[in-house]
Amino acid sequence: MLAGHLREKNGYYHIILNYKDVTGKRKTKSISTGLPVKGNKKRAEAMLLEARKNYKPDDLLSAEATPYHAFLQHWLSETAIKDLDEDTYAIYAHNVKTFIGPYFGSLGIPVSEVKTSTLEAYYNHLKRDRASKKTILQLHEIITASLDYAVAEGLISSNPAKGINPATNEVSVLFVDFMLEWLEMMKSRVAETTFSSYSSGIKESIIPYFIGLNLTLTDIEENPKYLQDYYQAELAKGLSSTTVLRRHANIRKALQHAYKLDLIRSNPADKIERPKPATFTASYYNADEIAKLFEVSKGDPLELPIILASYYGLRRSEIVGLKWSAIDFIGNKLSVEFTVTEASLGAGNGNILVEKARTKTKSSRRTLPLVEPVRDLLLKIKQEQEENRRLCGSSYNTKYIDFVCVNAVGERIKPNYISQHFQILLARHNLRRIRFHDLRHSCASLLYANGVSLKEIQQWLGHSDISTTANIYTHLDYSSKVNTANAILSVLSPIQAQVQEHQK
Repeated sequence: MLAGHLREKNGYYHIILNYKDVTGKRKTKSISTGLPVKGNKKRAEAMLLEARKNYKPDDLLSAEATPYHAFLQHWLSETAIKDLDEDTYAIYAHNVKTFIGPYFGSLGIPVSEVKTSTLEAYYNHLKRDRASKKTILQLHEIITASLDYAVAEGLISSNPAKGINPATNEVSVLFVDFMLEWLEMMKSRVAETTFSSYSSGIKESIIPYFIGLNLTLTDIEENPKYLQDYYQAELAKGLSSTTVLRRHANIRKALQHAYKLDLIRSNPADKIERPKPATFTASYYNADEIAKLFEVSKGDPLELPIILASYYGLRRSEIVGLKWSAIDFIGNKLSVEFTVTEASLGAGNGNILVEKARTKTKSSRRTLPLVEPVRDLLLKIKQEQEENRRLCGSSYNTKYIDFVCVNAVGERIKPNYISQHFQILLARHNLRRIRFHDLRHSCASLLYANGVSLKEIQQWLGHSDISTTANIYTHLDYSSKVNTANAILSVLSPIQAQVQEHQK
């Protein structure tokens, strides 16, 4: 927490924060509270406490990115040289230069990313090099002191070296702690939606199961059955094998990272029997059901999303991300090139919308012919939006002016609204329940039933691999199999009749 106090200036409270930058130079930051002095002392003190806890100066943020081996040198020259006697300082400086610095220099990790597992891996490395317990404890003392300084400077919230006993025969971090550390590391390495999926699976399923077991990474490595038992418990709760496989993928990736850090000698997730993936059977509407859906959705907020999903097989994210600038009314073309997805923050923290100027895969970025019924509807909606903007005036939300799917006051509709309102629409009109995404399957099945090749369907839907198209859609149209049966029947039935006649 930063040091700070209140100052009165021109009849208002100002927050004054004091801190050191990465070079050790003292700095101050003044923040206006906007509160008059009279009658607002307690509110101002509360704001001061909040600022001291949460304020992150730009130069302090850059210090967080300082490689740990460089931070060690800074700590030695700024603090250790003043606080230690000459002999102790000489020992610290030698050990940093000879042992600690080279190892962490090879990793190149910033001080803010030094975790318990990072230190565990270092101590195990020293043991494999046959360093004595005395040497390891001396190095641990230096690391602990340097990270105490990092805590005092606000670069990290807690000291990861505390609680470690490097003198034990084998250092091993708790499995749940390592999973959370790995998750935090992945936050800056994967897309927001991917991280949201990782976070949900780990925090809402994996951690609650393992937290009471107090298993270390070594325990998991020596007995992979702990993982097998977890998967079986999840399946017994009714989770699909696909969901459990996602959990397995998270665990395997995390343990592979532990293996690379030399925290374990092999990946126990590779030794268990994975659940078999469930065979996916797509639901879809036939032509008559689609016609009925078009009829009941006319004038509904979902009219356009339903039309786009049915004609083009657009994904929900592609529909919400569709822009007017991507529609060429002169050349009659529609380009799919922008997406909007909704990701859960987990733990009841709501959802966030993630905009991307790209599609799910490279193949999903596609340009399609603008067919007349869709073109007419789009022009009608564009005219309605212009009229709504005129009527609402300054109250109209112009932030999403280029997006096609907005409401009457210009607010962009959310992906989850499409899914939720779609179910309400189906129930209201007694239509068979399917997911909104199943309109994409309906589009594919109608194309396939009408003689369109799998390759052409792949390009229309934006699949990256034709095997994806084949695996999902080839079983949808039973009539094509009837035609095949009739074809083989016309060839073989006369032959069989001749054989039977001859046998008489």
